Amino acid sequence: MGAVTRNACYGAAVQRIPPELTVNARRLWRDATPEERMLWAALLEYRPRFTRQLVVDCYIVDLACRSARVAVERDGGHHAIQARGDALRTTHLERHGWTVLRYWNSYVRDNLAGVVELILAAAARASTHPRPLPSSEGR
Repeated sequence: MGAVTRNACYGAAVQRIPPELTVNARRLWRDATPEERMLWAALLEYRPRFTRQLVVDCYIVDLACRSARVAVERDGGHHAIQARGDALRTTHLERHGWTVLRYWNSYVRDNLAGVVELILAAAARASTHPRPLPSSEGR
């Protein structure tokens, strides 16, 4: 059984990661959009490392660098109608020390290199490393 702690989103003592979030995160990981797969493949070679579908409190972050506390959200068309919920999510994550970056899927498709550069710059600002390194370096 997981450690019991107070979850900021649920306001009650619960398991560290509620089972329904784990199931949902696995589904999202398996059913990733093409834009998420493109971005993930581009970030795989860099350090600090990134992970997909990370559960943070009651939210699932699309891509995250845990050590730098950078959360990357890719927004599709449905996010235009849930802007208020996205703003609440961003505020919650920022209150807990995360930097939240949001990119429309179309921007990821059209400017992958630029998006990767912005994400790596945010990770570098928050990291102990002056610049993220390709994972083959420094081994």
